[in-house]
Amino acid sequence: MRLEDIKKDLNIVNAVDWEMTPEEAVALHLEWGPLRDLSYYNSRDANNETVYFVINTWKNPPLVSLVRRRGFDSEELITLRLPERLEKKFMESSGMHKGVFAVEGEIKAWLQKELGN
Repeated sequence: MRLEDIKKDLNIVNAVDWEMTPEEAVALHLEWGPLRDLSYYNSRDANNETVYFVINTWKNPPLVSLVRRRGFDSEELITLRLPERLEKKFMESSGMHKGVFAVEGEIKAWLQKELGN
């Protein structure tokens, strides 16, 4: 799937949880850990679906992925390279650490603009 395909699929665009973090996704779907607000979720079953963006820095260059998670299953719907300016700024702000990070700030704004939000 390409970014243009995602833009055209309003079901996916409208399903993006811009506040979801990788940690919360794990807590919601794989563990019974703490969440930002328990009332946010009606139930924790295999039919609940979460769509969210993450930044993965395990490889070079870092990539941003749109993930759909349902129960123990997850699917990367799209993986994009960040614009060079954002990539460099993000890596500097993260201390060049390897990991999977939530989208925030300028990267979140860039993605929202790209998707027309």
